[in-house]
Amino acid sequence: MNYLAHLWLTEQAGLPLPGAILGDLVRGRLDGRFPPALERSIQLHRRVDVVTDSHPLIVAQRAGFGPGARRYAGIVLDLVHDHALALDWEHHSGESLKLFARRSAQAVAAEKEGFRLAGTGSPSAWRFRRLLLSYAGAGGIDHAMHRVASRLRQPQPLLEAGRDWRALLPRVRADLPRLLGDLREAALGFAAEGGGEASASGAGLLA
Repeated sequence: MNYLAHLWLTEQAGLPLPGAILGDLVRGRLDGRFPPALERSIQLHRRVDVVTDSHPLIVAQRAGFGPGARRYAGIVLDLVHDHALALDWEHHSGESLKLFARRSAQAVAAEKEGFRLAGTGSPSAWRFRRLLLSYAGAGGIDHAMHRVASRLRQPQPLLEAGRDWRALLPRVRADLPRLLGDLREAALGFAAEGGGEASASGAGLLA
């Protein structure tokens, strides 16, 4: 799962949205470095990643990559799943993607202290909103793939692994409702352990 899906799941669990992004930036033990609710949100991000990586649907999707490309399958699939979620957003939320992206971007941008503790600055609300909305377009996924690859010592293997990502989309879209349902259940269970004020009634979730 990439930013859009993590934000959606974090809101379902009733935890602070910035933790959905900080979960990619903060490494190692948390040890009370962050406010309790934000720390739980970061922990939720980690839990979602673990559940996602071991989910049968993701395991099967990853198996479709060749041996060399499989190392990068997780990155490719994260981006393709966010694209699928953006395309089918109305099936998973009663709020428009534009409103959700704006609200999420404002919340993330406002969490200056949390990002400072993570050793970086909070993103611009305007830029982050544009990033989230860009996942709805194929060009946005292409751009994101190149952006991630540019951070790697050897970018070409990721670009080759993701070259035919459009061929993955029908299967990813078909699998997404079950996958998101299972991840939402895991997020609600995490919140029930003592974290957020989760929306067990499914507010914002359409059948």
